[in-house]
Amino acid sequence: MKPAWTLACAAALLAACDRAPEPAWSGYAEGDYVYVAAPLAGTLASLQVASGQQVARGDALFALEAQSEEAARAEAQARLAAARFQAANTDKGKRPAELAVQEAQLAQARSQLALARRELARKAPIADSGAISRLEVDAARAAAEEAQGRVSELEAALRVANLPSRTDERAAADAQVEAARQVLRQNEWREQQKRQAAPAAGVVSDTFFRQGEFVQAGAPVVALLPPGNIKARFYVPEPELAGIAFGQAVQLSCDGCGKPIEARVSFIATQPEYTPPVIYSNAQRSKLVFLVEARPVNGADAARLRPGQPLDVRRAAKAAAP
Repeated sequence: MKPAWTLACAAALLAACDRAPEPAWSGYAEGDYVYVAAPLAGTLASLQVASGQQVARGDALFALEAQSEEAARAEAQARLAAARFQAANTDKGKRPAELAVQEAQLAQARSQLALARRELARKAPIADSGAISRLEVDAARAAAEEAQGRVSELEAALRVANLPSRTDERAAADAQVEAARQVLRQNEWREQQKRQAAPAAGVVSDTFFRQGEFVQAGAPVVALLPPGNIKARFYVPEPELAGIAFGQAVQLSCDGCGKPIEARVSFIATQPEYTPPVIYSNAQRSKLVFLVEARPVNGADAARLRPGQPLDVRRAAKAAAP
């Protein structure tokens, strides 16, 4: 039994020695940084993060001085309120005090009309008896007609005073309100852009300004690295390129990373290049290679990688057949 057991162990050891390790491609981790900037210029009023800090989506990153934008927004709000009052005013007639004046004038004209009619009624019968001339009667009749015309004029004026503005005037007032509203939106947007928040969760890789420094429009203030933006870049020799396909599963290994990280090929270069002078394997120098990129499948696994970290990339092991 002992010789047989010894032979079995020796055969197993020889089989293990004959099984060559899965070849690996050398590469490194790289990050696609998100550079957070404001579209407007201004002095950096506050910087709420520091390099290496972990932030969540929506966390405040920095704020620029915004006194001018705040004043412009307040002015736009006041102009919008004025435009709304003006538009509402077009729905009304004259002011009550102005209407009271016209109503008093109309009452006076009606009194004069009543007086003129009484005078005409008194003189007309007398003229038939010859006590007064027909000329006096005609004058009284003319005075009554004039008083009637004055009453009609003032009644028409009072009706007009109670009417709202014309349709075109109302449309113009509404257009002024809309224009003021859009100006307010612009100023609110400008004020909001002076405060920037994290567009995604990640690690603050670097900050480029200190509080009190002037920041030009569009200049990055914070560099953010979300876990999903970390990828592996490695070089595949030309003879092996046919075995690589977009979406193919690969495994990433590195010193101190623990178990291999599952990733998928996300980019394959269409043009070859010579192996870069700084590469992590002497065996791959002076070869024609193609750049390939792979992104970790799991964001938590991606967080285990650091940009610039050397990696070994292997094809993912195929599941054993049942």
